[in-house]
Amino acid sequence: MATRSPAADRSSPGRLHDDLHWVFARLKQGLATAETAVVQAHGMSLWGYTVLMAVAEAPARNQLALAQAVSVDKSKLVLIIDELEAAGLVRRRPDPADRRARIVEATPGGRDVLEAARADVEAVEARLLADLDAEAGRALRETLRRLVGDPVTRIEDGRPPQTPCPPGP
Repeated sequence: MATRSPAADRSSPGRLHDDLHWVFARLKQGLATAETAVVQAHGMSLWGYTVLMAVAEAPARNQLALAQAVSVDKSKLVLIIDELEAAGLVRRRPDPADRRARIVEATPGGRDVLEAARADVEAVEARLLADLDAEAGRALRETLRRLVGDPVTRIEDGRPPQTPCPPGP
């Protein structure tokens, strides 16, 4: 007997399915499941992929800023960077402006792996959005990008963020 997920029953969504936290949590769960498998095929964790993407966009002079940019605890970030460095995807080099700091940058091989992984992640995202027309998909992405800026900061109301990637083993 096949079981249906609560999300599969759209005939009576009720309060749960109208709750933004639940909707976003379910979306995050589904994307994480699919995208973890995709990026693992490229030799990375999902957090490794996220950090590599951020580093490739702008080499990080400050690991604290990088941790904040990707919403990961700074102690967990060190472990993620260690994994990426061991795989040859990033390198740390001394910051000429501050000998105590390290600049984290993607290696050429890291950029190649990132591009291949990104193509596979985009395919997952396309499958997720397949029921939307192109304009609705663009509007959804734009709306979500807008929400993760000032609106999130406003509702956090000065409280420290509850990072989705706390420190741990």
